[in-house]
Amino acid sequence: MSQLRFSIDDQMRALGVRGAFAIMTGLDNAGAASAALDDWRAELLARLQRDLSPDFIRSDPVLSGFRALHDAIGRSNKRFPASAEALVALFQRKGIMPRINPLVDIYNGVSLETRLSLGAHDLAFVDGNIALRFTTGRESFEPLGATGPEPVTPGEYGYIDSSGALLCRLEHRQCERTRITSATTESFYILQGNANTSRALIEHALAHLIGLTTRFCGGRVEATWVAA
Repeated sequence: MSQLRFSIDDQMRALGVRGAFAIMTGLDNAGAASAALDDWRAELLARLQRDLSPDFIRSDPVLSGFRALHDAIGRSNKRFPASAEALVALFQRKGIMPRINPLVDIYNGVSLETRLSLGAHDLAFVDGNIALRFTTGRESFEPLGATGPEPVTPGEYGYIDSSGALLCRLEHRQCERTRITSATTESFYILQGNANTSRALIEHALAHLIGLTTRFCGGRVEATWVAA
């Protein structure tokens, strides 16, 4: 899997899409969540409870940068909020972070900390290489949790494999086929930002994500890309 190639179309860079990306292998996501992982979650949520003001979503520059991206391509932020904004909104409403499995819990936590939109894809179900580019409308997409495909709108952007499968629509919704499960041992990580995210923030988030992953799920880094 280290031979997988990842590319970002120049139009994405011009739009303001920034990010870091990594392949990790040898992961163990099958075990029950450890007490140490539970402690990390509890500390993070307590810190966020202290730090996030009621108007945080409106005022945070990283979240506003995602809204600007969606405005630039004519997509409603209300209908297609960035995953980071959806996580913050859920936390502010209910004081929780979804508990899915260790790998997903880790990247959701890093997303809440940094407001970068994070995701991961099981490489066992990725066909060929991955490109971040504008959609043509000819791609296939089955959203996470859906029971069938839905049409792809041309002129959006997303992560697309060599078969034309849309792995992630904008930074809003991932696909069902490559979702992270307890059986995942190889993952392609996405940490996406925007024109308001600095290279230092992106690189820090990547290092933090890798550190937490190896701490709780083992594994090793096969490749990384930074576009910031």
